[in-house]
Amino acid sequence: MNETNSRLSEKGAANTAALITIPAIITLAITILRLVGELQHWPRPWFDAAAGGGGAIIGISWLPLIFGPYFAWKLAAAGEGPASVGKAIGLAFGGLVPIIVGAILAMPRGGTHEAPFALFIVGSLIMLLGAFVPGLGWKGLGNTLLAYALAARIPVLIVMFIAMSANGGQGWGTHYDVLPTFMAGTQMSLMRKFFTIGIMPQLTFWIAWTVVAGSILGSIVVAVARPGKRAANATA
Repeated sequence: MNETNSRLSEKGAANTAALITIPAIITLAITILRLVGELQHWPRPWFDAAAGGGGAIIGISWLPLIFGPYFAWKLAAAGEGPASVGKAIGLAFGGLVPIIVGAILAMPRGGTHEAPFALFIVGSLIMLLGAFVPGLGWKGLGNTLLAYALAARIPVLIVMFIAMSANGGQGWGTHYDVLPTFMAGTQMSLMRKFFTIGIMPQLTFWIAWTVVAGSILGSIVVAVARPGKRAANATA
């Protein structure tokens, strides 16, 4: 039994890797293009080096809105859809709750540049919990989006560290290394800066956003289009 479960687990991991490979490559290419565009001061609204990215069109934050439905369609067409589409949609939306609660806790307050450090950590971790809620309704899609999120955000972290370290720690002046407006003028070490605006948001909020946004649209697309036939033994 253990050997069978192990083989099934390996097969699932291989399928997930195959499914996210092309989207991950596309995402990496856009990340690199975004960096080059900001360094070369290419025009808005396509590129923007302001803190947070200024809503630039060339970016990866909106890709879950495309790849979520893509992953969902592929999984459902292969007979790996959710046991209940309604439950999948409901829990996908449910993932927004930890994100909102965590964001409120992590917000700056009292006129300070940052939330109390403990609240910042707790709020960020609560936001991350949102990434695991959609999988309770559709395990296959949740796991696929989680894997994709890591494949998308780890390269961003590498770029951010390099950007922050450049020019003797002064950075490149891109959105990958500029402090948010509310933290402007704050003095901090390279590692504290990387942890605060790099590691924590990239590995908490952005992971959760990727999974939740992708799951919401993906589940809705499957509910409307119903590609393929749901597997009889699909598990929630």
